[in-house]
Amino acid sequence: MESLLKANHYIKEHSKEVVSQYRNHFHLMAPIGWINDPNGFIYFKGEYHLFYQYYPYDSIWGPMHWGHAKSKDLIHWEHLPVALAPGEVYDKDGCFSGSAIEKDGRLYLMYTGHNVIDGKVKQVQCLAVSDDGITFEKYEKNPIIFEKHIDQIAPIDDFRDPKVFQKGNHFYSVVASRTTDNRGQILLFESDDLLDWQFKSVLLEGDKKQGIMWECPDLFHLDGKDVLIMSPIEMPKQGYSYWNTSSTIAFIGSVDWEKGKLAVENFHEIDAGLDFYAPQTCLNPEKKRIMVAWMQMWHRTMPSKELNHHWSGTMTLPRELQVKGNRLLQKPIKQLTNATDIHFHEKNITVDNSPKEFKGLISDQTYAQLIFEILTPQTIRIDFARGKEMLEMVYSADEELLTVSRAKTGWHIDGNEGNSHHTRSMHAPLIDGKLTLEIVRDTSSAEIFVNSASCMSFTFYEKSKGHNLTISSTGKATLESMMVGEIE
Repeated sequence: MESLLKANHYIKEHSKEVVSQYRNHFHLMAPIGWINDPNGFIYFKGEYHLFYQYYPYDSIWGPMHWGHAKSKDLIHWEHLPVALAPGEVYDKDGCFSGSAIEKDGRLYLMYTGHNVIDGKVKQVQCLAVSDDGITFEKYEKNPIIFEKHIDQIAPIDDFRDPKVFQKGNHFYSVVASRTTDNRGQILLFESDDLLDWQFKSVLLEGDKKQGIMWECPDLFHLDGKDVLIMSPIEMPKQGYSYWNTSSTIAFIGSVDWEKGKLAVENFHEIDAGLDFYAPQTCLNPEKKRIMVAWMQMWHRTMPSKELNHHWSGTMTLPRELQVKGNRLLQKPIKQLTNATDIHFHEKNITVDNSPKEFKGLISDQTYAQLIFEILTPQTIRIDFARGKEMLEMVYSADEELLTVSRAKTGWHIDGNEGNSHHTRSMHAPLIDGKLTLEIVRDTSSAEIFVNSASCMSFTFYEKSKGHNLTISSTGKATLESMMVGEIE
């Protein structure tokens, strides 16, 4: 309790020191300090609750707390007191990632207790519970899943990030782990009451080409398929996929619940951008599956930290999911439309070698939808937020390849992936001869949704603001529809 009071007092006293220059407006951010993985994403008593890995005292990773915010529409967020802070024997060095579930009107958080004893890491699974969804009490018999549950199955030093859910009369939790020869694996546990847990199975085990450790799993049923999403560390590049030092992946197939095994029919990267990690989902009141992730990447420089702005990190825009053709599709949540004031809409614009410049269209909070009709192999170029700087987007119809670069947007971001820390490409086939791009910009972030199916997420930090949009094509193309609006 003392560590919670200390954290909340610090936030109240020091939040005014935060520099707002690059802070997003409708993406969830912490009031001050460092933020990473989304945790405990849930719709509870008429509101969305989103917790997150949090270190309020500096804009670098530190002993993890759980920050907390709520929203009615996933666009406008209200900060709440810190929900969890380290301090018990089992979580003295951090309350690591986890999830939330409602039972009998109470909100339960399931999280990883992290502690280091004589240089040895120990990670165990714990519970905290709340009646009001704001103030949480740690379960007196924590930890609930620990060494005895994984003896001869997984090492205790890499055993974290439980995602809890209910199926029928049973509760289940998937927990991230690794094998003794450093391959990712996801473990499945079962309970009748959320308090007493048993190991059920190794749900899925990775191979050497799928990373050295898997993190932040989430398992759900959608459109007739079982979907397991998680975040592999150091997954090697495969073509244009998995270029970040840590990636995200969706395994799609079916679970044999008697055996506790996932039969995989297809797998692929979830987001093709530079800043997307640790996605977590929840069901909304209409039973739509909504996903949110950390819009940042490990082992990269962060301008907000280097500039001493007293914050680092943000969440993505929540996205609506669908499974089609054994692929996980994503599009912006419908609430974005309600929050957008469209101020430009034109149809059937001819695009050719002479760049068309639309002046003053792009603000810090912009939604843009561009629908191209492309009948011949050609290359389309979009300079977004163009001024002295710009975010560059190039689509090659011949290769069916979309490339996005932040190389010309102000503050340089370095990473451990070589040159790939500023540019990425993804396959983007035309649909009936058309390419639809939805660009969601919020101050220092851009999410490019492609054909309501895939997305590329980027952060960027301009030194000089640009407000123009320039479009050109190596051959004649038709911009069938162009809408631009301000997100309020």
